[in-house]
Amino acid sequence: MEALEVLQQYWGYDSFRPMQQEIISAAAEGKDVLAILPTGGGKSVCFQVPALMRDGIALVVTPLIALMKDQVQNLEARGIRALAIHAGMERREVELVLNNAAYGDFKFLYVSPERLGTALFQSWLSLLPINYIVVDEAHCISQWGYDFRPDYLTISDLRKTVDAPVIALTATATPRVAEDIMDKLEFRERLLLRSGFERPNLSYIVRRCEDKSGQLLDICRGVEGSGIVYMRHRRRCEETAAFLAANGVSVSYYHAGLSGETRSARQEAWKRGEIRVMVCTNAFGMGIDKPDVRFVAHTGLPESPESYFQEAGRAGRDGKPSYAVLLWNATDVRRLQQLREVSFPSLEYIEDVYQKLHVFFEIPYEAGAGRQLKFDLEAFAKHFKLERAPVHYALKYLERSEHLTFSEDVEIATQVGILADRDALYDIELPDPAMVSLLEVLMRHYSGIFSWPVPIREEPVAAACGLTVPQLRQLLYRTSLEHVIKYIPGDRCSVVFLHHNRLMPGNVDLQKEKYHFLLDNARARSDAMVEYASGTEECRSRWLLRYFGQEETEDCGTCDVCRARRSAPAPVSPAERRRRLDEGEF
Repeated sequence: MEALEVLQQYWGYDSFRPMQQEIISAAAEGKDVLAILPTGGGKSVCFQVPALMRDGIALVVTPLIALMKDQVQNLEARGIRALAIHAGMERREVELVLNNAAYGDFKFLYVSPERLGTALFQSWLSLLPINYIVVDEAHCISQWGYDFRPDYLTISDLRKTVDAPVIALTATATPRVAEDIMDKLEFRERLLLRSGFERPNLSYIVRRCEDKSGQLLDICRGVEGSGIVYMRHRRRCEETAAFLAANGVSVSYYHAGLSGETRSARQEAWKRGEIRVMVCTNAFGMGIDKPDVRFVAHTGLPESPESYFQEAGRAGRDGKPSYAVLLWNATDVRRLQQLREVSFPSLEYIEDVYQKLHVFFEIPYEAGAGRQLKFDLEAFAKHFKLERAPVHYALKYLERSEHLTFSEDVEIATQVGILADRDALYDIELPDPAMVSLLEVLMRHYSGIFSWPVPIREEPVAAACGLTVPQLRQLLYRTSLEHVIKYIPGDRCSVVFLHHNRLMPGNVDLQKEKYHFLLDNARARSDAMVEYASGTEECRSRWLLRYFGQEETEDCGTCDVCRARRSAPAPVSPAERRRRLDEGEF
């Protein structure tokens, strides 16, 4: 089947977006390809179409669990079978997915990068009929990038055992990062296909102001349609949402401190248009496919032009006029500099956190390798009387220097095990007939449940029992009180995975050269962000395009710089000035 036929059959489109056809053609020819497309440029189609044109299953590596789940659901809604493996899944659940990927009629297997190096995944690798290795958010493999993730470096090991071309995709890569991506992924020949980053429907507006709340209210009132407001701190999200609501704006807030259920409900309400404006931290937005966002506002300076470009690019994906507004002042510059300092605590502090982590979990020297720890950052910081932020960044650097993996906000599934023997189960008198129905559903759908607690999917179990999810949880709890089942409620938490046994003080290699290398890069990115915000001479769009290596550009005509230039009085020649002086016009 040809590429356009696949697009028409599964997506209902008659033509590709710019650069999609070239990327798909290169992949179909078996070439390694790095595709750089702006946010909303249709990156998923660039690997999904060629994967459907070939026998086998595409292995898609992505760090975003929410995006992974969304894409699996979207593919299944189109009649395309897909699977996912991510943090929080138990071994038997992962084994079932890998078995289906190897022997079932599935076309896509989404995998989080930390799963690639596990013994379980490696043991199945030779059995998987992989037709493409797809690397989403490919900038995460580059230490030059703004969002480097060490687990991405294991992707290149796949090339030693998997004979399949690579399709790497990102929305944010400078020329230096692009070269590093192709190098790290061991491209057989370098092929970079880059779509123009111009967003002609998106107007970039920068305002230096002290009254950000007032400006934000003006934006919400002056621009119709959905909006996103990015803020750095959770508390400010809540305060700003309350201020906007008090002034008649349909608004809610979203940050990582909310429960998973609350976040999911608010996100869906916003996507349906029941909430017009979402005030949020950068925990919101990744993988959200909402084309009609009319404005994205930032009430402070992001850490880098890369993150700003990606977040601002969530506005106007439908091609209609939209706005990316940045509100800032001198205080934001100081905060950005302070954040840079907090983001790189001293090497001595980082090693101290390393040792305290092991003390916290009572792990002795020469022990701990392979342990997965349910980690409460707040409790850890409070226990040792440390500030939360530097501890967080110390853990992130310990991850970069390959001592551990620090996964935040991991969803751990509800687990249930049946304690009674299968034969004796029917002789047990239970106080509620609903408990009998529950046990029958569990036995029918989950093998191994008599041997150990297995992860269950609450929604289908609840539906099969004729219950809501909260009612199911109550029933599981009451059944556990009868000592018939073991019930482990689901949770969302941070997880630390230890790569090796605890090292003695002074023996923790923190890679000093890498530390200073990363610090210098962080300084360069934050300085560039200040330059963008404070500039008044160069078109905003042209500045951003130049930062990402696109030199041949034109003024957008709609940003605040272009508008100011257009409204400024025309320059007066010396001769004309003298004439006006002579005639008394000045």
